[in-house]
Amino acid sequence: MLSSVTSLLFDLDGTLTDPKEGITRSVEYALNQFGQTVAHPDELIPYIGPPLYDSFVELAGMSTEDAQKAVGYYRERYRVTGIYENRIISGVPELLANLSNMGFGLYVATSKPTVFAEEILRYYGLDGFFKFVGGSNLDGTRSKKAEVIAYVLEQNALKPEEALMIGDRKHDIIGAAACGVLSLGVTFGYGTEAELSAAGADFIAYRVEEIGEMLSLAKC
Repeated sequence: MLSSVTSLLFDLDGTLTDPKEGITRSVEYALNQFGQTVAHPDELIPYIGPPLYDSFVELAGMSTEDAQKAVGYYRERYRVTGIYENRIISGVPELLANLSNMGFGLYVATSKPTVFAEEILRYYGLDGFFKFVGGSNLDGTRSKKAEVIAYVLEQNALKPEEALMIGDRKHDIIGAAACGVLSLGVTFGYGTEAELSAAGADFIAYRVEEIGEMLSLAKC
């Protein structure tokens, strides 16, 4: 099935970069505004990946109104400080260069607002690898991963059957399936093999380098 793939859609958080510090600290800041305290930042790891609004509702038990306010508080800190509390996952630049040299078109499909995703890619020198960056809007629209993937496909006239979504959480896998796109789950981010398998991942990679190896073999 991978032999027909020409376009690669990458998730951002947990797939290209490790955003743990910036996201967890910004979530903690938002929760503090509602009197909620956090014993340890690792408690907030589940917030990495899914749309923030959904996480504030599902994980923090907030009302829809408070969840919207929490997203605003989160961004107060994130857009100034948290966005730069990030790091490139080891081996990613080499992987992207290799995939580009193999002739694949590279795209980003993230639930993070596009404006933040573009700044992160620029700041860490990854922007030159990608033809297009698709994310959510600041008003909360197009935050579901299926919506983002569909948007990237539409804006670039990509055929679903020739695309592969690469991500570390179940939302990437479920979103890809909804769009008729193959999915490759990675375990070096914040999703487990069990989570990715249960979501229906077509393929799973345990190392960054394995992504290139799998796609290279498929081309042979």
